[in-house]
Amino acid sequence: MTTIRTTARRALGAVSLTAVLALAACGGGQGADQSGSGQQQGSQQSASDGGQQGLQSQQGEQGKPDLSGVPDPVAEVNGTKISKDEFSQAYESQYQQATMSQQSGGQAPDEDSLKKQVADQLVDNQLLTQAADKAGIKAGDDDIDKTLDTIAQQNGMKSGDEVVKALEQQGSSEKQVRQDAASQFELTAYIDKKAKISDPSEKELKQQYAQLKKQYEQAGQAQSQSGGSSGASDGGGSTQVPAYKDVKDQLAQQAKTQQEGEAATKIAQDLRKDADVTINL
Repeated sequence: MTTIRTTARRALGAVSLTAVLALAACGGGQGADQSGSGQQQGSQQSASDGGQQGLQSQQGEQGKPDLSGVPDPVAEVNGTKISKDEFSQAYESQYQQATMSQQSGGQAPDEDSLKKQVADQLVDNQLLTQAADKAGIKAGDDDIDKTLDTIAQQNGMKSGDEVVKALEQQGSSEKQVRQDAASQFELTAYIDKKAKISDPSEKELKQQYAQLKKQYEQAGQAQSQSGGSSGASDGGGSTQVPAYKDVKDQLAQQAKTQQEGEAATKIAQDLRKDADVTINL
């Protein structure tokens, strides 16, 4: 299953289109998985790995998050309220992911800690949204289409239309999806402008590729020791390493996304210093 890059969304939280789509993207094209993007993203917040339907099914078996006592509004940022409904949508996604990641250990997520984390993410998201608006950054139709196409590519889908359809199956309207894509474009454009995000050099990409090869080698060794096999193997028990040219674009996007994530966190922290923020949890 193809996962989506979400490092840059750590400060943006699960409300971003990227994070929402990741929950619906299971079963998308397999090309990105075979080229190694799954290994690259396993350490990310990823607040959002996994298929929404499968997660909902597992969530039903494991119990739903406790949203009793959550106030409305959950927070207020410079006069803009973050509603309980908005918080609940983001929190349920985060809870599902936390449940999946801790499933092997048999531990339930720490809901108090997770609620605070999600509330902070939503506050940061709102601060960045307000800053982008103040900077006069507005997404046009072409910007929205390109954003959706980029998300489609990252998820092994063929076009932005597939992104829209995938999210419509999760209950979102096309209008809402495009609004979310517009917000994502504006936030990313603001972060790129504010932090002067640059494309990685060839040297940096080669270093990333070396790390990727090492991950594949370790995976192959683990398979050999366990006697298991993988769909991406050479038949001799070792996992095939994708060619550099096949993953170069993904590595470049990953590097840029990581820069954006680090920048977003710092920018949001700076914005908080002069902001009027109230969290009611």
